[in-house]
Amino acid sequence: MDALRASYGDTSSDSDSEPVPTPLPLPLPLPLPPPPLSLLHPPNSSGISDVLHTDNPNRVRSFPHVEGNYALHVYIPVYFPVSSRREISPVLKRVAAAVNELHVVDVDTPLINLIKDDQKLNQVVLGREFHVSLGRTVPIRVHQRDSLVAMLRQKLQSHKRYWIDFDKWEVFVNDDCTRTFLSLEVTGAGLAEIQKQIESVNGVYKLHNLPEFYQNPRPHISIAWATSDISSSLKCVIKAEMKRHVEGLSKKRIFTCKFGGISCKIGNRTYDICKVPEV
Repeated sequence: MDALRASYGDTSSDSDSEPVPTPLPLPLPLPLPPPPLSLLHPPNSSGISDVLHTDNPNRVRSFPHVEGNYALHVYIPVYFPVSSRREISPVLKRVAAAVNELHVVDVDTPLINLIKDDQKLNQVVLGREFHVSLGRTVPIRVHQRDSLVAMLRQKLQSHKRYWIDFDKWEVFVNDDCTRTFLSLEVTGAGLAEIQKQIESVNGVYKLHNLPEFYQNPRPHISIAWATSDISSSLKCVIKAEMKRHVEGLSKKRIFTCKFGGISCKIGNRTYDICKVPEV
């Protein structure tokens, strides 16, 4: 108030007071600044490793939850054929017995608790949907959702059905070495097609200022996980299983399935990006 009085005079004084000075003219309005970059870049959009999709207290997100953000995940749904479950089940039993720290992916259940019950092993582990990731799991803002889904459908709608061979047991560790994963990797049939799909997803991510996938992607599905980096001990067990597989079977692949489409999960909602009909 004193500042106003100093500039405009004290209007409460009587008529014998000194005349009120004329106010200085206001400057012309300046043009509005450009919108902040935060509107174009979602929070935590750079240098993000894959998020763990679960509310499991034993698993840690790679980016913090922010109100108004949704986790985006683009993937190929994969199911084990019934015939392949009979071959994979004994492997999981031996691995779980040797490495007790393993848990079922996305479930807070130790794998070793299931190996004595074939029905539970099939229902909880082998009978569920698995994912071949085509892009990093990243946070997006709600206003980006419709644009992302529309562009993904445009880029990926023309893909035809092809075979995917999962032909290698492999161990992966996340970027910050807090989780180890027991996985089945694609190294033969289907690899070229999946790499092309990853390139298409990268293009859509780039247009939305989202981090692209790893430079040398290794398509796989993860079956089990463990806390921290236990890759050394797990790789020793897997090496023995791969040797057993090669010696015991004439075929190289562990199991094969047909590519049937691509899905996109944003928050709790799943979108069909493309569906390939049975021929």
